[in-house]
Amino acid sequence: MSRTLAATPGVSAAAGPRARYDRATGHLDPPLAVVDLDAFDENAADLARRAGGHPIRVASKSLRCRYLIERVLARPGYRGVMCYSLAEALWLHTAGTSEDLLVAYPVTGRKALRALAGDEAARRHIAITIDSPDHLDLIDRVLGDGHPELRVCLELDVSWRPLAHRPVLHIGTWRSPLHTPEQAAEFAEAIVRRPGFRLAGLMGYEGQIAGLGDAPPGQPVRARLLRLIQDRSARELRRRRAEAVRRIRALTGLDFVNGGGTGSLESTAADESVTELAAGSGLAGPTLFDAYRRFRPRPALLYALPVARRPRRNVATLFTGGYVASGTGTPDRLPAPFLPAGLRLTGTEGAGEVQTPVRGAAADGLRPGDRVWLRHAKAGELAERFTEYHLVRGDELVLSVPTYRGEGQCFG
Repeated sequence: MSRTLAATPGVSAAAGPRARYDRATGHLDPPLAVVDLDAFDENAADLARRAGGHPIRVASKSLRCRYLIERVLARPGYRGVMCYSLAEALWLHTAGTSEDLLVAYPVTGRKALRALAGDEAARRHIAITIDSPDHLDLIDRVLGDGHPELRVCLELDVSWRPLAHRPVLHIGTWRSPLHTPEQAAEFAEAIVRRPGFRLAGLMGYEGQIAGLGDAPPGQPVRARLLRLIQDRSARELRRRRAEAVRRIRALTGLDFVNGGGTGSLESTAADESVTELAAGSGLAGPTLFDAYRRFRPRPALLYALPVARRPRRNVATLFTGGYVASGTGTPDRLPAPFLPAGLRLTGTEGAGEVQTPVRGAAADGLRPGDRVWLRHAKAGELAERFTEYHLVRGDELVLSVPTYRGEGQCFG
């Protein structure tokens, strides 16, 4: 749907962002979500610059909107999609979104595995991640003996264990059990020997660098510690991953070696064993990515809630708003009031199921029916709350596009 609105006195493309967003969506009732295309495209260009010539595989979980995924893939510097579900990858393949799809998490769904095995074209274009003989056994049980060959990707654990002789100290995400080059090569050899599987790639997500801001506001000591950990982790990983790749390539060819994330593009690109990077959150610019020194995405994904009440001075109560991000359950997972500036959530209610009070002097300028614009802590989860995103450029709404949810899709 393309739409251009008539000019409103006193509001132009040069106006502040709140006035522009209000004007572009003035004919719509909130709650609603917008994507600022100027900010989105600028973020995409900056990610490609930071990748240093490596192609970026788009992390679909950070967008969950086919239009946005396809928009990024049409840009120089981007190639392929990193999916979070095999059912999602099959859907994107059927829709023609990409012919290069990596499912970055182990698959246990029987229906999706059978659909993959039964689709020759999908088998050529989709790779599924594994890290254990148990995954191979599960697939064989579901598909039976003599099943068609599936492309698989070995995941290497790229967390940091500073005390190698005492692996109880684990800094990073709990993902693959394959930590050492020896473990990775041994499993790769088992894959090569096993009928029905072809080892297509290797991946590793360094969450302790890519997903952890190194400049948390008001925490200088923590910031210094994080930078030290991330620097040493990157150096250790560069050696370990290169050796794992060397050993595996001695056994078989690899189509790709994937690494990184929005927060670690520079350090991952410096690893000569890596052939491609992955990123997604940096396109949207959620609040969790405000705490990095090396880059600062523009807020591209916003949502508006209507003011429903004015219970007292300096307080406005918004309708709904309990869009809390997954993860640690800490305050940084809460949404953040953005426009008008100067508002904050209350400590007693936070972001609520049916109402969200905000405090600050700016609340006194709000009346029932006015809008407050907020930012989500993460990039993709907002798409589970809205059936469409309204794409804004300047002070015009240029297109409204469905999210996964708007297309009737929910992949968990």
